Amino acid sequence: MTIGFIEVKDQEIKILAKLAHDIWNEYWTVILSRNQIDYMVEKFQSEKAIRKQYKEENYKYYFITDNGNNIGYFGISDYPEYLFLSKLYISKDFRHMGIGEKAFDKIKNIAKEKGYKEIQLTVNKYNENTIKAYKKWGLSVIDSVVTDIGQGYVMDDYIMSYKL
Repeated sequence: MTIGFIEVKDQEIKILAKLAHDIWNEYWTVILSRNQIDYMVEKFQSEKAIRKQYKEENYKYYFITDNGNNIGYFGISDYPEYLFLSKLYISKDFRHMGIGEKAFDKIKNIAKEKGYKEIQLTVNKYNENTIKAYKKWGLSVIDSVVTDIGQGYVMDDYIMSYKL
């Protein structure tokens, strides 16, 4: 296994959106309804949404690769006081192999290069395995938030922080 990280270029956003669609539809089914998954993918991870994030919200996405094949991705955004980790997803067949931790190491390096002293993220309060992994990697819960995302749906999240 050779894990790599490749910044997503404009012409690859369509590939990223397809990967996001596939991962979200196999991952979130134990926590969210099919309708909410479809809504959230369209709102946050469709090709149109990702292009808007690039243009208007300071986002960058990276493919997580194994021997050149896209097996996951992460998305980050520059905030004034911290680097925001918006997304970190790995395909089903590659979970629980330490790849998420390698991706987080890459994210920490990006944050350090940019001069940040902190990384923040939000995580669904019912996403227990991911919360456990984040805590193992040194993140801590600093707050909780419920965000209305429209269509009667909310994101019920913890805010977690990692101090560099």
